[in-house]
Amino acid sequence: MQRIGWILRSALFFLWLVVTVVPWATFVVLMSIFVRGTRLYWVCVGWLAASIWGARVICGVRYQVHGLENVPTAADGRAAVLLAPKHQSTWETFAFPVLMPHPLCYVFKRELLWIPFFGWAIGSLDMIHIDRSRRNEAWSRVAEQGRRYMAQGNWVIMFPEGTRIPRGQQGNYKTGASRLAITTGTPIVPIAVTSARCWPRKSFLLRPGLVEISIGKPIDSTGRQPEELMREVEAWIEAEMRRLDPDAYPASAP
Repeated sequence: MQRIGWILRSALFFLWLVVTVVPWATFVVLMSIFVRGTRLYWVCVGWLAASIWGARVICGVRYQVHGLENVPTAADGRAAVLLAPKHQSTWETFAFPVLMPHPLCYVFKRELLWIPFFGWAIGSLDMIHIDRSRRNEAWSRVAEQGRRYMAQGNWVIMFPEGTRIPRGQQGNYKTGASRLAITTGTPIVPIAVTSARCWPRKSFLLRPGLVEISIGKPIDSTGRQPEELMREVEAWIEAEMRRLDPDAYPASAP
């Protein structure tokens, strides 16, 4: 019976997403004819906030943030950082723009632009969409646009593992984020997220529970090598994941 309840609530949540995204995205696309940049971004964040609200009210997915003081606030000016979060679920891609005080510039695969309404809306924003099949070209695009958007005061967000990773597992941490941080002289903020507790990878079934987001202190990129810098980011994230979600990472047998 419990699982049936989860299925019904999840179905209602996705119906909520569809019903709200169509008018919201249509409005954003029309608005983009006249308005671009930050103002358009915050209109889109309104839909993301409604989505996170829906996950909480309909499916019981709550969240708690630790370490928000480790990122610059509005009072700190337009200081740029590069966010490097653990990636377990779609949930955090919706949540970070709602939680962060500055506009975020996601680096994502261009196929997301093909999703009706949702993709059309994010295509109107200052984001970096790449063709993964052309790696050299993709990196050039990330470096060029990342530098430009950071100069405008945006924060770039890149998932170091590149894709969603199942709960309790560790992906291959790539150096794209550390390379961009070094190229732009920007500190990296590592972030641990336990979203797979409630919304597992490649699943349409949401379970009630608590998602914990832990934000680490910025790591200086000055004078660093990409591999060495990313290893430090990886070590912090994975240690924090094991602290936040010990049940997902059973201790190795002696």
